[in-house]
Parts: sequence; structure tokens; C-alpha cells
Amino acid sequence: MNVFKNKSTQRDGFAIDTLIGPDVVIRGDLEFSGGLYVEGRIVGKITAAEGRPASLVLAEQGSVEGEIHAPVVIINGTLAGDVHASERIELAQKARVEGNVHYTVVEMSAGAQLTGRLVHVQAQARVLTVPEGATPITAAKAAKA
Repeated sequence: MNVFKNKSTQRDGFAIDTLIGPDVVIRGDLEFSGGLYVEGRIVGKITAAEGRPASLVLAEQGSVEGEIHAPVVIINGTLAGDVHASERIELAQKARVEGNVHYTVVEMSAGAQLTGRLVHVQAQARVLTVPEGATPITAAKAAKA
């Protein structure tokens, strides 16, 4: 039996690269990429690595006390903190969220509980900076080039 595999495993139909087991408590910030499946408890901020695919699944028995920043977030456990999902968030039937949910696409199952606000976030617009001495028209032409 090979304990250290190169491939992701599956759990509840999701590809999992990292598993936080039910008896694990992490105190501190966590940065990840790939699939993170949380059955234990995390006290701290969870952030997906910039520019890499990442999804977080908070299982029914899992809990997080802190902010979550990830492209795809699926919650079926307990979250005390804000969540920022740049692509999609799913609040499953057993989800218990105390905090604001910042989303582009949201799916909420019957039974999910949210104490906070749903905040729709537009896809990030390209920011145009105007160099000193340039007019907005010349800056727009330069941005197209």
C-alpha cells in the first residue's frame, strides 16, 4: 500500500489534495491550492494561493473560525467569519454561517442557515491607471496597445 500518492483522492465526489481530519485542530492562518477538505476545526484565516485553482469543502462536522478566501467554497459545516468566493459558493443543507458571504454565484440548499449578508461581487474589472500628464483618451489608447 502506497501511503503517499501523487494523485488527488475523492471524497463526497470532490477531488481532495489535502484532508484536515475530524480530530485535527489548526490554530493559525492556512494557505492552500487544489482541493482542501475540512472535517476538523480551523481557527484562523484560510486563503487560496493566488493564480492557482483551489476549492474548499467544509464537511458537516467541520468548523472554521475566521475568514475564507477561495475561488470555490462548499460549506456543509459551521463557519464563524466572512467568506469570499471569487467563482462560486454552495451552502449545503447543514451549513451554519455567521458572517457575510461575498459571491459571484451562490447556491443555497433548503436547511442552510446564514446569519449575515449575501453580498454580490462583480467579476473584477480591469483598472485603468492614467499616467501623470496624460489625458484619459491617450491613456485609453495606450492601454489598448
